[in-house]
Amino acid sequence: MITTSRDPSSRLLQFAKEMKILLPNSQRINRGNHVLDDIVKTCKAGDITELIILHEHRGIPDSMIVCHFPYGPTAYFSLHNVILRHDLKTEISGAISEAYPHLIFNDFQTTLGKRVKNILKYLFPVPKEDSKRVISFCNREDFISFRHHTYSKDGKDIELTELGPRFEMKLYEIKMGTIENVDADTEWVLRPFMNTSKKRDFL
Repeated sequence: MITTSRDPSSRLLQFAKEMKILLPNSQRINRGNHVLDDIVKTCKAGDITELIILHEHRGIPDSMIVCHFPYGPTAYFSLHNVILRHDLKTEISGAISEAYPHLIFNDFQTTLGKRVKNILKYLFPVPKEDSKRVISFCNREDFISFRHHTYSKDGKDIELTELGPRFEMKLYEIKMGTIENVDADTEWVLRPFMNTSKKRDFL
C-alpha cells in the first residue's frame, strides 16, 4: 500500500503514482483525511504486507517510511535528488513493463546494511528468470542510489534503458514495531554526532 502525507502537491502525487508502477502488486490510496491508525487497520485487515508513506518539503519528495506488517520493523529514509520518470531524458515507448524485477544490491556489508537490504528486498516478489527488468540499490557512504532499468541483448551487447524514477535514500531510523506504535523500541537511529564522525560508514 502506497500513500502520501496530507495535502500532497501534484509532484508528490506523481511520485506516488510512479512508485505504484515500480512496485509489483502495490496499490495507491489518496491520504485525504485518513488518520494513520485507520490506514494501518485497513492494511492489516486486507493482508497488506508493506505500507509506504511518502513525504515532501515544499513540493519536493524528501522522505519515505517503509512499514512491514504485521509486526514491523518500520524504516525511515530521507530522499535526495529525486528525479521523476517524466523528468528523465530517456524516451520510453509503450507501457512500462510490470514484470517482477531482478534486484541488485551493492555494498551492504555490515549487520545494519544486511538488515536494510532485507527490508528493501521484501518489497518485491521473486522474479522469473527471463524478466528484463532490473532495480538496483547501490550503497556509497550510506547513501543508497536507487535506479530502475530494463535491458535488452543484441548478440553480446547489453543495452540498458533507464525507466525512473531515480533518487538517493539515506536511512535515519529503524523502529522494531509498526508505524502507529509510538512505544515501539528503536532498533537503530542516526544521531547528530554520527554525521560528523570521520569516514565511518554504517551500511
